[in-house]
Amino acid sequence: MAGLNKVMIIGNLGADPEMRYTADGNAMTSFRVAASRNWSTPDGERREETEWFSVVAWRKLAEQCSQFLQKGRRVYVEGRLRTRSWDTPDGQKRFRTEVVADRVLFLDRPTGAPLPEEQEAGEAPAPLEAEEIPFESGNG
Repeated sequence: MAGLNKVMIIGNLGADPEMRYTADGNAMTSFRVAASRNWSTPDGERREETEWFSVVAWRKLAEQCSQFLQKGRRVYVEGRLRTRSWDTPDGQKRFRTEVVADRVLFLDRPTGAPLPEEQEAGEAPAPLEAEEIPFESGNG
């Protein structure tokens, strides 16, 4: 039986994206997205919880994310989870779980900045209108 590894996140960038190139020339951009949820306790107190996600985009999508995203921008990220591990120089094992982006939608635009033209699926199409955002609801 086949499995499913799918993640969808809507949130804001915590810092400007960082783009690098691999030894074989592939572009890779990484950035962090904060997704918050709000709820009320049984006592009526409002609470907020923020989860941070590390996101990695590759090739053309990486170049577009590097060019058009910046700290504070609102994005929709769709992709899969991947966990990497490595050993530190002092012998400790480290792990990082990240979202490998297949699709990034820019949900807002900086003042005066143009948006990228609509691209093929997975290549940072223009932003969605509020009613088109998957699973977005007004009741937190």
